[in-house]
Amino acid sequence: MSRRSDSSHQDEELNIFQAFTDLMSNAFMIISFLLLISLLQSIVMAKKLKSAEPIIIDEKSGNFKFPSGSAELTPALQIYIQQTILPEINKATAKGNIDFIQIIGHTDSQGISNASNLDRQLTSAATGTATISALKAGSNTDLGLMRAVAVVQFLNTKGLGKVKFRAYSAGQLYLPSGELAKSDLGADDTRRRIEIRFIPYGQKK
Repeated sequence: MSRRSDSSHQDEELNIFQAFTDLMSNAFMIISFLLLISLLQSIVMAKKLKSAEPIIIDEKSGNFKFPSGSAELTPALQIYIQQTILPEINKATAKGNIDFIQIIGHTDSQGISNASNLDRQLTSAATGTATISALKAGSNTDLGLMRAVAVVQFLNTKGLGKVKFRAYSAGQLYLPSGELAKSDLGADDTRRRIEIRFIPYGQKK
């Protein structure tokens, strides 16, 4: 009877050990599966971010020229956007992972003393019912936004379909390096630029 009891006890321990082993094996498989999903998501996101490298149109290169205090696109700048920037936008959006495109206007620190009319006219200009020339900047922030809107207006005439643009202004705040600019009032063509950023779709929660 004792031998049977010992044998039964051993069988029970063996069954418990087997169940524990199966549990650990299943847990390991689940964790490995979750890690694989996480890795795949990271790879997909990395690809999206890689496609979001910005395009810079800077005045120093000769490709970015606005008349002083103006947001109207010169013929030379229109040609540059048409021939150089537009193909890059088409290439990025063809991948199908771009949610929208930011157009950011940057200026130098030259002061502007005009009275702004953007509160009244900006929306009309952005929707194309008013011209960019009707806008008056009261600050560098205004001027940067006006120039971004002018670029968006021009791009919207180029048959880009459902591509969404959003115009922003950084004014005189950031240097081309991304660092915060010092407070000065000098003209500096290295700081006057348009930045185009491709924003990928965010992850759904």
